[in-house]
Amino acid sequence: MSGNSPLQISDWFLASMGTKQFLYYEDRIPRDSAVLVVSNHRSFMDAPLLMKAVERPIRFACHHYMGQVPVMREIVTGQLGCFPLETPQYRQQSFFNQAIELLQHRQVVGVFPEGTKPMVQFSQPYQMQKFQRGFAHLAIRAAAGGEIHKPVKDLAVLPVAIASLEEVNTSAVPLRLLSVFDPSEPLFDRAGWHPLVIYRRVALLVGRPLWITPQQVKQYQGKQAKAVVSELTERCETEIETLLRQGCY
Repeated sequence: MSGNSPLQISDWFLASMGTKQFLYYEDRIPRDSAVLVVSNHRSFMDAPLLMKAVERPIRFACHHYMGQVPVMREIVTGQLGCFPLETPQYRQQSFFNQAIELLQHRQVVGVFPEGTKPMVQFSQPYQMQKFQRGFAHLAIRAAAGGEIHKPVKDLAVLPVAIASLEEVNTSAVPLRLLSVFDPSEPLFDRAGWHPLVIYRRVALLVGRPLWITPQQVKQYQGKQAKAVVSELTERCETEIETLLRQGCY
């Protein structure tokens, strides 16, 4: 499979899993612009599912430990084209630099703003963690441009809800084993196992794209920076929460 694209690999993987997928509101997906896909995240199947939904390869920012664990590293970086986040002291700047460069080439970048917790701690399909704001900073900075990159024009933040309708829950590896690969993650310093969520039936509900505007860029460069980032984060989180409830119920 090494010669195939991430999109082809995703199709093959989902077909081999036998998962039934249902896509809603696909007419909302921008087709010819730079897109930042934002989604909830509980399963290793989420990245392939989102690629299948938008019908374009998506370059995902994934958890640091995924780029450290053998086999997992080869799958997420070599096969699916993800870029693992750096250790905490270098994480933010590395993330921005890599993602903005991809968006400049009108590629699709994917972000899971809930962080590590929903992947390593079992939760119900309708539950979500509070969104971190990094993706909102990324979107507005990319649109603003700077000393080392040109502004990304026509940039859309696309919220997508992944609603599990039927799943199998099992365990992968002990959490403390993962601390060997990422000692900076406090969630690995405890007993228990890394959950493994396998979807049997799953709905993907596409939200309304949030286009980054010149007004947001202007506010971000002034005293309203914190407010404009909070507003974009909350709009995206609320959209996904609404769609998730719709899908799960």
